[in-house]
Amino acid sequence: MFTYKTNGTCSTQIDLEIQDGVITYCKFTRGCAGNTEGLARMVIGQKADEVAKRLEGVPCRGTTSCPDQLSKAIKAYTA
Repeated sequence: MFTYKTNGTCSTQIDLEIQDGVITYCKFTRGCAGNTEGLARMVIGQKADEVAKRLEGVPCRGTTSCPDQLSKAIKAYTA
């Protein structure tokens, strides 16, 4: 399990697991419950690199967002 501490969002961390390039687990701590749970459910089973590309740079309140932070978490996980 990989834990990524978010920055600049209502969520505080993302727990993430990737196997063979596919996201197998994703859970946000805090944040907008419906949005973060929905996002986490949508990315499970998806190719991590494709998810990171799609979500990178999505803004919310400022220059980042929970989706953007997930993109950063994926990149950190695979680095």
